Amino acid sequence: MSPAASKSAQPTASSPKTAASKAASTKAAPSIVMLADSKGLPKGVSKQAKPKSKTSTAKSSATKATPKAKTASKTSTAKSATAAKTSAATKTTKGAKTSSQATTAKSSAAAKPTDLDAAADQLLAKTAGNPSASKEEKAKADAKAKVLASIKVGPKGVYTEDSIRVYLQEIGRIRLLRPDEEIELARKIADLLYLEELAAQFESDNGREPDNKEWAALVEMPLIRFRRRLMLGRRAKEKMVQSNLRLVVSIAKKYMNRGLSFQDLIQEGSLGLIRAAEKFDHEKGYKFSTYATWWIRQAITRAIADQSRTIRLPVHLYETISRIKKTTKVLSQEFGRKPTEEEIAESMEMTIEKLRFIAKSAQLPISLETPIGKEEDSRLGDFIEADIENPEQDVAKNLLREDLEGVLATLSPRERDVLRLRYGLDDGRMKTLEEIGQIFDVTRERIRQIEAKALRKLRHPNRNGVLKEYIK
Repeated sequence: MSPAASKSAQPTASSPKTAASKAASTKAAPSIVMLADSKGLPKGVSKQAKPKSKTSTAKSSATKATPKAKTASKTSTAKSATAAKTSAATKTTKGAKTSSQATTAKSSAAAKPTDLDAAADQLLAKTAGNPSASKEEKAKADAKAKVLASIKVGPKGVYTEDSIRVYLQEIGRIRLLRPDEEIELARKIADLLYLEELAAQFESDNGREPDNKEWAALVEMPLIRFRRRLMLGRRAKEKMVQSNLRLVVSIAKKYMNRGLSFQDLIQEGSLGLIRAAEKFDHEKGYKFSTYATWWIRQAITRAIADQSRTIRLPVHLYETISRIKKTTKVLSQEFGRKPTEEEIAESMEMTIEKLRFIAKSAQLPISLETPIGKEEDSRLGDFIEADIENPEQDVAKNLLREDLEGVLATLSPRERDVLRLRYGLDDGRMKTLEEIGQIFDVTRERIRQIEAKALRKLRHPNRNGVLKEYIK
């Protein structure tokens, strides 16, 4: 057989291998298309490369004699290895995508509302890690995270909103007013107060509130225009108050732990803010927040003075107590120790007696039912001695006084008066011999003699027999 025939026969004998290589190259072709260039675009495969690879593969399988065949076989082998690696990478990428999707599905299934803080963190991290996310998407994600953080998990999976946190978030979204807006709203509020003053005057004259028609007639306006004027005034007042609610919260935080809850402090401060909106005069040139601070602070301090104690103290006394506490704190920082009563009284320019009286008034009452120790049955009232006398002691004291008066009646008037003054039988205060002598205009020696003579008479059995029963 000629060499040409042998060469032509060899490809025929190796046709299964050639078919296998063709199938491998056919399968590897889509994976090559998946490759991307430096610009991120998919790479294409030229049509001339495929025939060369097939021819070189056939030649390499037929003979390995010539250097060109070796070079072609190496090139085709490298390309096939690249194709195999690419297909494996594609499969790995697909597998990774599938596993990541499965992981995402698992995480989404596992991200139940039981861990809302983690869900909020994941949402923020997802948006922050995506550089192509727009500002609107990031803002929405931030808002969603805030909403998630504002929800708390209640018992048995029931979700309840923390009212304080939600309230703070709501007022945080309200835009602050510009100076020109404050002036415009203040003018509308002043007009509203004028209308309300006319209505109050009508009510005092007629004993009832005016309807809208009568109210409009007072200002000589058509009903439709009057309603619009009234609506604008009320909306202006509402907007002025809502735009400054954050000021109420900032002031209320300074008065926490003084007997009222944070919610009550915010409510009382809001009442002061409403009062400030009604009294604000924009023509004086002050900012509304500066003016409203005093009204808010006054409303909160008055509420603490009126509601924080079981026994109400006057407002001026409560303010004095607050000044005493503040002075004590300042002196403690200055001296490095707790100041004495004299130092506090001198610093506040008041007497020690007044300081002690105010300090005693500032003491909070304690319930007699307060438990003492670890025992549940012991109460504070069980350890306090009662000042009220029982009926038996009261009767015995009255009988003793009656019998004593009967025994003293047997003495002379002067002896009886000396003993009363000497032992304080009338007012409970015992006087000295000198004081009694000045009352009777005699010497103290003479008073001593009268006292001794009266006591000798009382020691007689006929007189002291009745009193001995009380000594036993």
